[in-house]
Amino acid sequence: MEYSILIHKAGEGGFWSEVPALPGCFSQGETIEETIVNTKEAAELIISCLMEDNREIPVEDEFTIYRVCIDSVPG
Repeated sequence: MEYSILIHKAGEGGFWSEVPALPGCFSQGETIEETIVNTKEAAELIISCLMEDNREIPVEDEFTIYRVCIDSVPG
């Protein structure tokens, strides 16, 4: 199974992450690499708990992330 991870800069330093396909799956780390490792562990734990409870394991839908530049805001 593969899941996409969104990594954000944390206001207090370091990074925090989320796995959109696994609601409630968040983690953090001081570096991006540490954040990835911690997020993988969090995802594995959530999937393990879902399996123990005989619940469905979410499958990630295909999606696209794209950035747009906003030059000015009307108002």
